[in-house]
Amino acid sequence: MTLELKGVSKSVDGQTHIHPTDMTLEKGTMNVLLGPTSSGKTSLMRLMAGLDVPNQGQVIWQGTDVTGMRVQDRKVAMVYQQFINYPSMTVYDNIASPMKLLGLDRGDIDTRVRETAELMQLTPMLDRKPLELSGGQQQRCALARALVKNAGLVLLDEPLANLDYKLREELRVEIPKIFEASGAIFVYATTEPEEALLLGGKVATLWEGRITQFGATPSVYRQPVDATTARVFSDPPMNFLQIAKKGDRIEFGDGQSTQATGGFAKLADGRYTAGFRPNHLEIGQHAPDAMQFATKLTVTELTGSETFIHLDHFGERWVGLIHGVHELSLGARLDVWLDPRHVYIFAPDGTLVAPAAYALAA
Repeated sequence: MTLELKGVSKSVDGQTHIHPTDMTLEKGTMNVLLGPTSSGKTSLMRLMAGLDVPNQGQVIWQGTDVTGMRVQDRKVAMVYQQFINYPSMTVYDNIASPMKLLGLDRGDIDTRVRETAELMQLTPMLDRKPLELSGGQQQRCALARALVKNAGLVLLDEPLANLDYKLREELRVEIPKIFEASGAIFVYATTEPEEALLLGGKVATLWEGRITQFGATPSVYRQPVDATTARVFSDPPMNFLQIAKKGDRIEFGDGQSTQATGGFAKLADGRYTAGFRPNHLEIGQHAPDAMQFATKLTVTELTGSETFIHLDHFGERWVGLIHGVHELSLGARLDVWLDPRHVYIFAPDGTLVAPAAYALAA
């Protein structure tokens, strides 16, 4: 069982929502669409589902061209960010509704409803109405209705975005377990890199209607093919710094230089962009060979156990994620350190030319 997108694109009123895209999704896989708002995640899902027809290209399902086929005629289930349940029906009838529309035997319907309710921990709530449930239970009901259809393709469009933290964490852990045995193809859209890492499987990073990279989630995170992918797969986004390679030295914009070792040593002389994630900046204690940078602190954000620091490095805006709560003076000089093993090197066109040393060792 496969879903293939062959050169599919979508434009509306002259505005491109999806650039020509090739993608193959395999049976029994979790596939995460990761990108910021308006990057094309929902547009791509609608093309997969048959809710929209591509301007160009083909959608192939199990070897059959289904481009233009109505969504009603496909084995597709979709769960949205908003809870979509029938408020006048019980949880039992909500879950059973897709099978009733298909005219299945009443006994088969009852068996599948109860099996799915047990899986989703909804058995005690089957006689309740959706509005009598908590937010997490309502979303479980919507997920159960999608599962019970035995759809070959299940599309989840930011299904946990409206839940509180505790419920999100619980369902993030449960969703891969719930879907693992079904054999269906699952596509999960999110704006959160952390969620993509927790869900595992494969990830497609999207930026302005283009898939920049598609592959195993840990591999895409550790070795992004370009600066755009690295920016998408980092929260807050990856920091960047203009550098130059001259002989055996790496020169930085603030007049600092360091020995070109490791991945740096293999670079040809020229100008590059260095990238590093916020959690790799350090203050105070640091690695012995860490590079030191003088910055100005512009904003601090306390999360309780961590501190986000917003920095100005000679006009470059950086964000650091520091463990612990730190009381720092806004506007003051703040020295930060960066371990060279955590630095990615990108060519002027944004292509990755040297992955971080830690990524190669992972």
